[in-house]
Amino acid sequence: MPAPANETPDLANERVDHRFKGLPPDAEGLTVGALSAQRRNLFTGGYTTPVLALSAESVEHNLRLLETYAERHGLAFAPHGKTSMAPQLFERQLAHGAWGITAAVPHQVRVYRAHGIDRIFLANEVVDPAALRWLAAELDADPAFRLVCYVDSVRGVELMDEALRAADAGRPVDVVVELAAGATGRTGARTGAECAAVADAVAAAPALRLVGVAGYEGTMPGADAERVREWLHRLLGLAADFDRAGRFDPAIGEIVVSAGGSEWFDTVAEVFAEVPDLSLPVLKLLRSGAYVSHDDGHYRTRTPFNRVPEEGALQPAFRLWSQVVSRPTADQAFTNAGKRDAAHDLHLPEAQVVRDARTGEVRPAEGITVTGLSDQHAWLRTEPGADLEVGDWVGMGLSHPCTSFDKWQLIPLVEADGTVVDHVRTFF
Repeated sequence: MPAPANETPDLANERVDHRFKGLPPDAEGLTVGALSAQRRNLFTGGYTTPVLALSAESVEHNLRLLETYAERHGLAFAPHGKTSMAPQLFERQLAHGAWGITAAVPHQVRVYRAHGIDRIFLANEVVDPAALRWLAAELDADPAFRLVCYVDSVRGVELMDEALRAADAGRPVDVVVELAAGATGRTGARTGAECAAVADAVAAAPALRLVGVAGYEGTMPGADAERVREWLHRLLGLAADFDRAGRFDPAIGEIVVSAGGSEWFDTVAEVFAEVPDLSLPVLKLLRSGAYVSHDDGHYRTRTPFNRVPEEGALQPAFRLWSQVVSRPTADQAFTNAGKRDAAHDLHLPEAQVVRDARTGEVRPAEGITVTGLSDQHAWLRTEPGADLEVGDWVGMGLSHPCTSFDKWQLIPLVEADGTVVDHVRTFF
C-alpha cells in the first residue's frame, strides 16, 4: 500500500509558535519544514527544556525490525496508531510494509482519514450514532477506503445496524467478532456460544458484513505463554467453526484473524503459523504499536524479543531532556520536567545521562535516581560524589510509549550527534 501522498507537505507547512513546547523561541513564525531544514542542534540550537526527543536511528531500526519479523513469519500487520497518533510515523510504517493502521476510537479514525490512511482496523465496538453516520459517509465517498471493526455483543450489532441504516449507508461495514481473552479479560464475547450469537446478529444486520475474528491478549489476567497460546488456539478454532458453518460470504475474499499487542507477538506468530485450511485465504493481522519507539521501562522488560533474541532487538527511541534548576542539598536536585512532560503511569523516568552545562560533555548519570514527579519538576536523589549542578541537562529514559507521545504535539527527531532532522506532529 503506498504511503499517503498529501500528508507530509501539510504538516511541514504548519507554523511554529507558542503551542509547541521545547521549540526554539527564535523559530516563531517559521514553518515546521523550514525549521527542520535548518538542522539545528538540540542542545545548542535554541531548543528549551524540557524537550522530548526521538532518536532518528532507533526509530528507523525499529521500523525495519518489525517489517522483517512480519515478513519472516508470514504476518500482515496494522500497528496500533493510538501509540503515537503521528501521521508521519504512520506513513513510515506503511512504507515499511504495514497493511494499515489500527485505531481504538472513531476520533482516531478521523485523524487517519484526514491524513490519507486507506486501511484501518478499528479495535473496538462502535455504538455512537454520530460516529457511525460519519463512517457511513466516509465509506460511501471513497470506494478505496477499507475499515474493519470489532463487534462483541448482540446489542452492539443492533445499535450499529440501526444507526448505519438510518444514515442510508451504501456499503456494509466489515466486522470481526471479538473473543475475550479470558473470562475476566477486558472486552469481547466470553464463550463460543456468545460469539456465535453475535455472528448470527451480524448475519441479520444488512448494514454489517462478517469478515473474521479477533481479540487482544494483552489484558488477559495472569497472562503467560501457555495461557496466551491456549487462547489463540480458541481464536483460530472460532474462525474454523464460523467457516464450517458457512458464516463467511465468499465475496469477502479473505478471512481476517487478528491479535497481537506488543508483549506476545512471538506467541501470536507461533500459533498463527498453524492456521487451518479455510474456505478463503486468511489475513493474519498483527497489531503491535509500541515497537516504533519502544521504551526504557515496561516494554524493555516485556518485549517478545527478550524471549527470541535471535530475531533481533528493539531500541528505545525516547529521551526526555530537562535541566537542573535547583540543587538545594548534597543528596537532592530538581529538574524542570514533571508529570506534564513525562510518562509516569507505569514507571518513573530513568536518569540515563548528564550533559555538562559548562563543557557540553555527555556522561552517564551515575548515582542519580528519579524518585518522584510534581507537575513541572522531577525529584532527583543524588548519591555521594554524583556530578551534577544547576544548569546541567539530564537525559531521561521513559516507560510506556502511549503516555509519552500524548504529552507532546511536536517532537524533534534527532540524530546521534544532536542534529534535529525533522519534527513529528501528534494528534491526541
